[in-house]
Amino acid sequence: MESSNMSRLPLLLLCLAIATSASQQTCEPVAVPENQNAWIRLREMRPGCWTNYTTQDGKEVHILSLHYTIEAPNMFTLNMTAAQPMHLIITTDSKQIIYTEAHANTDVSIYVANDSNMQIMGTIVNVQKKAFPTDNKDIVRWAAEKFGGVTSFTTIQNPMSIASTGREGTRLPTGSNNCTLENEWHALKHYLKLESNMRLLKSCSNQPPHSHTEKELYIVNIPEDVSIRLVSVHVISERQISLFLRGPQGTVWSIHDPKHTSFSSNNVILLAATSMMHKIPPTITISTDSADAVQKTALDHFRASTITSYSEIRTEGTMVTLVLGNKEHISVTEAVPTETTPSPPSPPQMPLLMQLYTSPDYRSPLDPNTKVQSDKRIYAEISGRTLGEIVLTIKVINCSVRSKGSCPVVRDMPFRPEVCSSTVCPNSTRVSFSLELLQDLASTSWDLECSVKLCFSEKCGDGGRVKRNLEVTQTYIPPPMACIDFGLSAVLGIAFGGFLIGVLLIGALWVIKIRTGYPTGLDVGSTTANLSKCPCSLTSKRQPVSNNPSPSENSSANASIGSTQSTPTSSMA
Repeated sequence: MESSNMSRLPLLLLCLAIATSASQQTCEPVAVPENQNAWIRLREMRPGCWTNYTTQDGKEVHILSLHYTIEAPNMFTLNMTAAQPMHLIITTDSKQIIYTEAHANTDVSIYVANDSNMQIMGTIVNVQKKAFPTDNKDIVRWAAEKFGGVTSFTTIQNPMSIASTGREGTRLPTGSNNCTLENEWHALKHYLKLESNMRLLKSCSNQPPHSHTEKELYIVNIPEDVSIRLVSVHVISERQISLFLRGPQGTVWSIHDPKHTSFSSNNVILLAATSMMHKIPPTITISTDSADAVQKTALDHFRASTITSYSEIRTEGTMVTLVLGNKEHISVTEAVPTETTPSPPSPPQMPLLMQLYTSPDYRSPLDPNTKVQSDKRIYAEISGRTLGEIVLTIKVINCSVRSKGSCPVVRDMPFRPEVCSSTVCPNSTRVSFSLELLQDLASTSWDLECSVKLCFSEKCGDGGRVKRNLEVTQTYIPPPMACIDFGLSAVLGIAFGGFLIGVLLIGALWVIKIRTGYPTGLDVGSTTANLSKCPCSLTSKRQPVSNNPSPSENSSANASIGSTQSTPTSSMA
């Protein structure tokens, strides 16, 4: 009997293993077109810029940089019939021939390289071939030299169609005229409508689309040979969600608004639930990027039976944004990131700190309440925490000061970068400020604020702003100018007094005239002569009055005392 039970035990364990494996089924991922996945949407960051530049004749200057993978179709359509007047430069790194069916209005000039493999067909009015480089920075420099500036630079991978929406291509409401290439999401550019044939996602699911399971399981796997290192994750489902995130060593996952979410990863996770970033170290260890192994590990870890979405990401960029959640599960009132109002696709922001010093050796920290004389120079060190194993460098973009009080004054604060080695400043940067700008301003209490960018592997994104209190002592304060406040009665009194003085002076002059008959200071000719000697006179020099007036002038001169004649003879006549 006992031996019978012992013989049944292996059979029972085998049945349990079969039942467990049957209840935890994996799925085989397949490639899907961009943003056609029901559970996950990918926003890839690629080099680009967007400015307010237009030429003197009102034309915009746009650059399209086209990139193709080996398996991508080598044909796309270009429709610029509704475009604003522009110079459109198209460049590609493809070694195969690219066929373009293009249509444009007469205000659009298209430029391609002399050695370009593009074959343009269609109703094109103006196509010119020029000798220009293909490197991103070099072609921006070439366009800026030729046209005076660049309105936009857009990188597109595997394009299927490119069309103008008819809207102006300048960045609104404000923007610089300097085209600086940064990682961007091109869907923000409202003047272009782009469709691409990208297969950046491999995805699958073994859960029915309309399943109402209590908890959904999302698995994201970045293969070892992919260069992505910064992933921004946005969860838009209101259901309970489990996230299993796997990537190469050094990958950082930034999860935004992680409500109703449990998660696990072999990498560092940053929670952006508040204004502060919470760093969570790796919670699991998995050495393979095999789809089957990753799925099984996730199912076991969360004790789940089905996979809502499994995704593999393959892209050449280093930063991407993921939006997870089925649209059907989103409440109507919830604000969902859309293609027109996306969440900021930038590197994860980290808490920043600005410390001020009184000397360039950075050894004397400045107390926030200590006042500094306005003829001095202060030194600032802006630092932040590391993001896992990734070292993000800090780049100061601009700084300003704002006075404290009911009527604040804002001034741009020029800064000078200070040299600091990577060993001394691994996660910080140093700049200095001259306080001479604040010498003539009455306020002594200021907020010093700087906007920064976080850079990783020469790719930069918005890093936010850092602020610090600054107390300043004026070395010289000009005395306030006295200001007399005149009331209505005072004004009327002064006016009446002036009137009486004028009457008395005129009467006195009249008496002098009657008694002496000698010309007085009321003579216009003499007055004009005196005025002409004023060094700042705006009048032209008067011609001398003739000593032999005409008969009409002589008769009119005898008719009144206020004659315009200025000679003693006519006055005594």
